[in-house]
Amino acid sequence: MPETTLPPSTLLPPPVTLLNGAALFLDFDGTLAPLADTPDAVVVDEDLIDTLTRLRTRLQGRLAIVSGRSVATLRDLGFGDFLLAGTHGLEFASPGEAPDAPARRPAIDAVETVFHAFADDKPGVLVERKTISVGLHFRGAPAWAEAAGLLAHRLAEEHGLAVQAGKMLFELRPGGADKGSAVARLMLQAPMAGGTPIFIGDDVTDEEGFAAAADLGGTGILVGAPRETKAGFILEQVAAVRHYLTQGVAALS
Repeated sequence: MPETTLPPSTLLPPPVTLLNGAALFLDFDGTLAPLADTPDAVVVDEDLIDTLTRLRTRLQGRLAIVSGRSVATLRDLGFGDFLLAGTHGLEFASPGEAPDAPARRPAIDAVETVFHAFADDKPGVLVERKTISVGLHFRGAPAWAEAAGLLAHRLAEEHGLAVQAGKMLFELRPGGADKGSAVARLMLQAPMAGGTPIFIGDDVTDEEGFAAAADLGGTGILVGAPRETKAGFILEQVAAVRHYLTQGVAALS
């Protein structure tokens, strides 16, 4: 399936048959769990883990979580038994194995210090320390969006880092990877190899995942309000994703 950008009016919900033979890639925040005011406020419930575990069995192991979160955080949230790609494709981990990730660069520590100085007198602006990156959140203070963006881009240029823009967030990290490269890498190896890649995500950071899935003969599923996207289908909210995945468990039994 060639990569295309589709207008919002053409998007339809995905049929459950799309999961037949799928290699399923799932974003976390805004896809499997609702967005929260702070990253620490997100909780993973046992029903979600159970659904994903059963669906992975139906897919012969072909299910991975691909997130901007670090592998360490994903494991702390309860995904330790899953194939993981963290920090937008910079980290990878199989169950029970140490993460394959670059070392944390001193530049990230320098940026984190400046981010904290920026956030200290701005209620609602938060700094998220990750294993090899750092994020500046302004969901609780959207008036600071422009200033946060200017700061992030200036620091990225000064330190040779990449800016990853997300929903009410600017993250600085090493470059050279994204969710699309994560999909491409995982599709070359077991257990994902041999399946048809399906990527489900909500953010602009997931567009690379949609594009990579399409390039490899699959498609993407956008979560949330319609927009121009490289995804081929849409689910309106997290609850719809959960229902779709539950349907998949039953349909593939």
